[in-house]
Amino acid sequence: MVKILVTGAAGQVGSELLKLASSDFDLVGYNSSELDITNSEQVQQIVAKESPALIINAAAYTAVDKAEGDAKRAFAVNEAGVKNLVQAALALNIPIFHISTDYVFDGKSSVPYKEMDPVGPTGVYGASKLGGEQVLANSGVEYIVLRTSWVFGAQGNNFVKTMLRLGQERETLGVVADQYGCPTSAKSIANLIWDLTNRYFQFGSLKWGVYNFNNMAPCSWCDFADEIFQQAKVLGLVDQNFIVKPINTSEFPTKAKRPMYSVLDTEKIIKSYGVVIPKWKDELNSVLNEIIAVA
Repeated sequence: MVKILVTGAAGQVGSELLKLASSDFDLVGYNSSELDITNSEQVQQIVAKESPALIINAAAYTAVDKAEGDAKRAFAVNEAGVKNLVQAALALNIPIFHISTDYVFDGKSSVPYKEMDPVGPTGVYGASKLGGEQVLANSGVEYIVLRTSWVFGAQGNNFVKTMLRLGQERETLGVVADQYGCPTSAKSIANLIWDLTNRYFQFGSLKWGVYNFNNMAPCSWCDFADEIFQQAKVLGLVDQNFIVKPINTSEFPTKAKRPMYSVLDTEKIIKSYGVVIPKWKDELNSVLNEIIAVA
């Protein structure tokens, strides 16, 4: 049976990967306490011991604001950690699937970003994730990078769960309405990764490189919040009419500068693999129902 190693197995995407894995694969998942990808020696030992046919790297430093004062750690995980995995993968001559972010772009565009558009991260998080991409590009290893955005799911900390918590504490909330992107469920990312994995082991190769992936269609954070509360009320997750007040970015200062526009063009992955991309509103409904089921 083909063995696959997943790093960051306790994170949003990692946990979905484990949940959705086919029984055709021998899946070995390591969380950050079991495998610290910044530890080169530990990476080499574990990868050599497991001898997987593929590494899926779902480990990442994702605390965007915290990264501004913790650059050393952010780059250790998001760049140096990728280099450690690359070295282990090269020793076994196996590919790596890696998750990246819309934050590699500067957010100044007014049309969806294509994979080959110029990058220009505006903060430490985006720069560290771009560093990881560049490590892969220069490594000689076969790889898939999935750039994605606004990730949410039933596991971990994310915007959806923050909104649900605030919906129990307040009656109104100001949410940024001038930043645009595409919410993307961790489940849809995991499903795509398993689709690509099946294709790889069926055909022996893929069209390697960088791909954009986000759910459809673009919205603002305020639009996203409004839909969360509308669906949550129908499902009984909030018991009041919650008012979402649109505000500007200038009214909600953060340590890290957010991209004002980070919609990703997904034409490449659709044309390359015939991927059907779900709508984020449908994915949101699925996540909210999962939250209810495990409550």
